[in-house]
Formats: sequence, structure tokens, C-alpha cells
Amino acid sequence: MRAENEVLVDGTESSSSGGTASLGATAKAADSAAPLSDAVALLFAVACGLAVANVYYAQPLLDTMADEFGISHAAAGLIITITQIGYGFGLLLVVPLGDILNRRRLVIGQSLLSVLALLTVAAAPSYLVLFIGMTAIGLLAVVTQVLVAYAAALAPAAERGRVVGVVTSGIIIGILLARTISGTLSDLFGWRSVYVVSAAATLVIAALLANVLPRREDRSVSTTDPAMTYPKLIGSVFVLFVEEPVLRIRATLALLIFTAITILWTPMVLPLGAPPFSLSHTEIGLFGLAGAMGAIGAARAGRLADRGRAEHTTGIALAIMLVSWLPIALLPYSLWGLIIGVVAIDFGLQSAHVANQSLIYRVRPEARSRLTAGYMIFYSIGCATGSIASTLVYARAGWSGVCLLGAMISAFALVFWALTRHQSCGDAPNSVARCMHADDNISHEADIRAHARSRG
Repeated sequence: MRAENEVLVDGTESSSSGGTASLGATAKAADSAAPLSDAVALLFAVACGLAVANVYYAQPLLDTMADEFGISHAAAGLIITITQIGYGFGLLLVVPLGDILNRRRLVIGQSLLSVLALLTVAAAPSYLVLFIGMTAIGLLAVVTQVLVAYAAALAPAAERGRVVGVVTSGIIIGILLARTISGTLSDLFGWRSVYVVSAAATLVIAALLANVLPRREDRSVSTTDPAMTYPKLIGSVFVLFVEEPVLRIRATLALLIFTAITILWTPMVLPLGAPPFSLSHTEIGLFGLAGAMGAIGAARAGRLADRGRAEHTTGIALAIMLVSWLPIALLPYSLWGLIIGVVAIDFGLQSAHVANQSLIYRVRPEARSRLTAGYMIFYSIGCATGSIASTLVYARAGWSGVCLLGAMISAFALVFWALTRHQSCGDAPNSVARCMHADDNISHEADIRAHARSRG
């Protein structure tokens, strides 16, 4: 498995004087790299799912953790919020390092530190230690985004959307199944067991990744551009927002869709755990399985993006997310309505998310880690906003207030997309040219691969 992945990864930073030529050379080198095998892509997905699950294990445990540490239910969303804040800092301060450092060492190092953070939470004697541990978990969970950018770099252009779709499906499924796993373990062994088991699983995944990830990388950024210091690297994330309209638009959509989904998932444990339902943590966690079905069903979104249908996919996905709030609002009367709504909204979320990433990865092949960081910072802001807003709204307006807030955010996302969809490749001439060139190459390569498969 390692042999087929001993590839040299693109990483050449284009200068202002020869940016176009360098960019083209970099993209060509990346696309000529050995394709990422399905088995390794699956391992990437599993690793991403496990890492991001650490951020969400607490959601179905909020009532138990709040009671043990003396935190009010209205303020319980802070446990998720501070974790998302840590995740946001990790996106800005850690993920960009993937463009200049050896990704294998970065991934393994983050994984081992995550083990320590998980054990800290498992042994937390007070809410202060709990908050510190949860912040560290969020900070280190951004290893998922290092892996996503890595997978995008290894994948050929004509299959990049599919590969990104597979890996990000692992992330979404990890987020959703985190509730099922944590709910079950908590009922059987207590909430602290969740973090002990995750620490052990993280060690196993770290060992597998150490065996599979390429040891050698052609990372010429650090040698040909001595001025690329750490402060400049971090600053370049903000420069990308100025130069790439597609990043600004898609990051804003990420903020909105993840605000909406977190508004649903964060307070859901409260009405389900109370009369007349009085569901256990295990039973509440099973709703994550319904959401996972929706995420799996959205895997086709990556293939549609490879065929140049990313905008079409985005519009349909956002409309589905909006309509999903109708059955979700039936929770006081029907669990089936909630199940249908959960499947639909997670299908829409994953479809839009994959379409977003497939578009931003086309514009700057040499800066995929920084593009990922910039995009996912808005994801983290959305999750943190949704977590605290939803618990506050639930405390004052109940489930109906939560659904109204979620529907309003989803409607705003759909309107924003409709107003900006013609700018998806940016309004800057260079950005438009890059996207048009990328689309031509993607379409051509997809036709070749489809023809080869039909003959095979």
C-alpha cells in the first residue's frame, strides 16, 4: 500500500512575476501524480471521521456533563462552543503548515497530541480542566483538514471531486456517528469512557497512517522561497480571501450551512431526553445513523462536481436543507418527522460541502492547505455560533424557536447562493481563467477515464 503512494506532492509557490506559469506547472505536476487508491482514500476517510468525532462526542452528553460539573443547561452549549473555538484556531494556525511541512509528520504529531487531550478530558476533575481539554481537542482535530488537502493533492484533476467526496463523507459520517457512539458508551460505562476509547482508537489510526503516508515529499516552498516564514504563511491565508472571490463566497456558504446543522444537532438531546420521549443517550445517538445515511447518499455530489455541475448541486442541496426544517419541526408530535428531516438535511449539507471544496481546490493547487484553512475557519465559526445560539433559543422559545432559527439561516444561504452563483469562479480575470482552464481539463480527463472504463 505504501509503494503505490510513494509520490512526490506538489508544493511550488508561484511568485508574482511568474505566477501563471508556475501555477500551471504545479497543477500539471499534481495531476500527473500517481492516483490515490480507493483503499488509501478509505483510510483517509476513517482517520478524518475519527478525528472530527472527538469534537462532537459531547453533544448527546451535554445534560450529563452539565449536571456533573454544575453547569446550567442554558450554558451547556459552551462545551461545544469552546471546542469549536479551539478548532477555529487550529484551522488558522496549524492547517496552513501542510503547505510547507512534511504532512506525514504533521498528521502523526497531531494524532499523538490528540491522545493526550482526550485522556485529559476523560480524567477532568473540574469544569476548568474539562474546558482546557476540550479546547485542545478542537485545536488538534484539524488534522482532518490536513488530510483532506493531502488527498486533493494526490488525486488527479478528473477524480478530485470524487476523492474529496469520499474523504469528506468520512468527516460528516464521523460527526454524525459520534453521537451514536458516545451515547451508547455513556449509557454502558459512563461519559468518560467515550474519551478513553477514542484515545485508544486514535493510537491505532496513527500507527496505520504512519505505515501508509508517503515519507518523501517534494516541498520546494521552504527552499525556493526563504521569505515564506510562519507569519507570512498565516498572513497568506487572508491574502487568498482578497484574491479569490470563489473562496469568499464558498466560505460564507460554509458558515451558513454549518450554523444551520449545528442549530439542529446541539439542542436535540434536550427535547428527546425529556418527557414524553425520555430517550436514553443510546437511543438519541441512533439519530446519528439516520444522518449518516443522508451523508452516504450525497457521495455522488463529488462525481457531479467532477462533471462541472457543482453550482447545480449546490442549489439543490441548499433547497433540500431549507425544506428539511418542515418535518424536523414535527418533533413534538412525531419522531418519524425528525428522522426524515435529519436524513434530508444531512444529505443537503454533505452535497453542498463537497461542491464547495471541489470549487475552491481548482484555483490554487500550491495552496490547498491554506485554502482549506480559510474555508474551514468559516465552518468553525458557523458551528460555534449555532451551538451557543441554539441552546439559548431553546431555553427561551423551545423547539419551535430552534426550527424557525434554523429555517431562517437555511433560507438566507439559498438566497446568498442565488445572488452569487455567477461569481463561483471569481470576478478577477486570473481567477476566471484558472477555473475555465481547470473545467476544460477536468471535462476532458473525465471523458477519457469514462471511455477507458467502458472499454475495460
